Amino acid sequence: MVALSVLLDVFVPVLPSGVLVITAATAAAAGSGAATGDVPDIFALILSAATASVLGDLVAYRLAWRGGERLDRAIARSRRLTAAQERLGEALSRGGGALVVLARFAPAGRSVVSFCAGAAHRRARDFVPWSALAGLSWAAYSVALGYYGARWLGATWLATGVSVAALFGAGAAAGFLMRRRPA
Repeated sequence: MVALSVLLDVFVPVLPSGVLVITAATAAAAGSGAATGDVPDIFALILSAATASVLGDLVAYRLAWRGGERLDRAIARSRRLTAAQERLGEALSRGGGALVVLARFAPAGRSVVSFCAGAAHRRARDFVPWSALAGLSWAAYSVALGYYGARWLGATWLATGVSVAALFGAGAAAGFLMRRRPA
């Protein structure tokens, strides 16, 4: 369920998948694996969320790649999407895919980056490694928030709430940094 939510989140971010990842990590921390110090559930959750994130990015990238004129017109109608596409293209061509990683934490950033990279026909070898790093870092961060929140505050709604607030705080910071970066 977590993997499917993360995979589809790039298309329909109804409920941010990070909330589900944090909740699953909180539940895993409350399970017997966390009490004995053996945390295979946590590593499986990180791997599942990261893999689904990269697969979702790749599907969006390929769909945008094949999107044709209709997608180009949709992007051209939005100054923000056009600017994001140009900035992403410059960052990827310079080898600075840190923007891809940063965007994974920003609200809707993952969607914009994946679709814009595909629509701009950026090379997959310039995009995929950064997408993989973004997915892994986001998954590890989200799982760590849920796991350590539960370990420190107990497996309660308070722990989940504090962890989700920290995730949204990271997203707000990422969004702020993305807007501040010079084009």
